[in-house]
Amino acid sequence: MEVLFRYVNAAVFGCAALFAPITPIVLCALGFIAVDFLTGCLASKREAEIEKRRWYFESGEAWRTVRKAGFVITTIAMTWLVECCILDFVNLHLTRLIAGAICGVEMWSFLENAATLSDARLFEWLRRYVHRRVTKEFGEFDEPNK
Repeated sequence: MEVLFRYVNAAVFGCAALFAPITPIVLCALGFIAVDFLTGCLASKREAEIEKRRWYFESGEAWRTVRKAGFVITTIAMTWLVECCILDFVNLHLTRLIAGAICGVEMWSFLENAATLSDARLFEWLRRYVHRRVTKEFGEFDEPNK
């Protein structure tokens, strides 16, 4: 039994050592997700107050965020494995690029929430500015069905 424990222990710590360099990247992405979730809850409550309807916390939205966080961690880890184990001869910084895209989407959602929560024109202006820039760079696109 002690031998099995040593093998399991070695495997766990080996994986931890393999993924140690991406810990700050994962924590950064999870931080963006957490801020988006909290501001999303507050924005939802604010919209309910404006519409004079009862607001309640939906556990389904929380579980959706947990699933999203799991997929983000998996995506970053898989990208890291490709970058360091398969394409180690090229310095592409794929992991940072993917994490940056994820954080950019979360920041966009934060801006939408901030525009709802705040009467400050800055957040609404930022949201419209980013939309114009994205449309200019990539063209008009339809929002996928939720």
